[in-house]
Amino acid sequence: MDLSIAAILAQDGITTGAIYALLALALVLVFSVTRVIFIPQGEFVSYGALTLAALQSQKFPATCWLLVALGAACFVVETAGLVRHAERRKHAPRTLVTLAGKYLLFPIALYALTRGVAGQPLPMLAQIALTLAIVVPMGPFIYRLAYEPIAEATTLLLLIVAVHFAMVGLGLVMFGAEGSRTNAFTDATFNVGSLSISGQSLWVIGTAVVLIVALYFYFDRTIPGKALRATSVNRLGARLVGIGTTQAGRLAFTLAAGLGALCGVLVAPLTTIYYDSGFLIGLKGFVGAIIGGLVSYPLAAAGSVLVGLLESYSSFWASSYKEVIVFTLIIPVLLWRSLSTPHAEEEEE
Repeated sequence: MDLSIAAILAQDGITTGAIYALLALALVLVFSVTRVIFIPQGEFVSYGALTLAALQSQKFPATCWLLVALGAACFVVETAGLVRHAERRKHAPRTLVTLAGKYLLFPIALYALTRGVAGQPLPMLAQIALTLAIVVPMGPFIYRLAYEPIAEATTLLLLIVAVHFAMVGLGLVMFGAEGSRTNAFTDATFNVGSLSISGQSLWVIGTAVVLIVALYFYFDRTIPGKALRATSVNRLGARLVGIGTTQAGRLAFTLAAGLGALCGVLVAPLTTIYYDSGFLIGLKGFVGAIIGGLVSYPLAAAGSVLVGLLESYSSFWASSYKEVIVFTLIIPVLLWRSLSTPHAEEEEE
């Protein structure tokens, strides 16, 4: 390996590491607020990428059907809860109007808008905005249906909820087994010596850096961000001091879905995305999040870049074992954290 090849591999590693970093941030965000290790995070990558690919092909994205179905299911669940709680019935008419607007009118309006523009060429910015508008609301809808009813359960139960299998199966139904790749944001390239850097790579890295800094300052330097993290430490205590744990969970899943869909939009011009590609990408983001202990945004981002570099150089030296090498990284990290973290003695009953 000469210096030019090493530089090319480093560029690829940093670019893919930036994608993993965004997913790691989403995982840390969700776990910090809800205690959910959100394995289906990667499916939003596939949904975002393939929805954008459908719009660029001037086809109607099937994710609109899923959004309408999820919204209708949430409306039914919320209405049933309204009927069960007598103290909420006196405000039922106003509440039903709000629920209908949030869970029915918004998805249907978005469906109608997408149906109207699906066969027309749209500017890139409009395609991305419409993709995010379709995919991002699925995050809070999924939280309402699958996780909110068991929000007080153990971390293990929250982990094994079979949302991932449902989303992968729906992805196969909606998009089929064929992969897709989208148009790049820009065709510009920049030459630094013998190294050629694509504009798309700079978009990926720049977006990741901005979001990493923004999330770090929001959760570690602002009162609302600290209030969100308090819901993970003690949900009852958070409610006692006026923090809405339900709203915090929905906000966390909204942000996570936004980060996942944005990752799909960014990575789709660089590689072909299939309906199940998000799972492997999300797992590599999970390795980065584990390096950060599922609590530290800067460490999770740094760990994800390390994963990207390790994957890139492994693909050169031992391409057949690159996945094994990447996921083996998690073993020494867990061992080190186990030995370095003090363990509290369990109280005897």
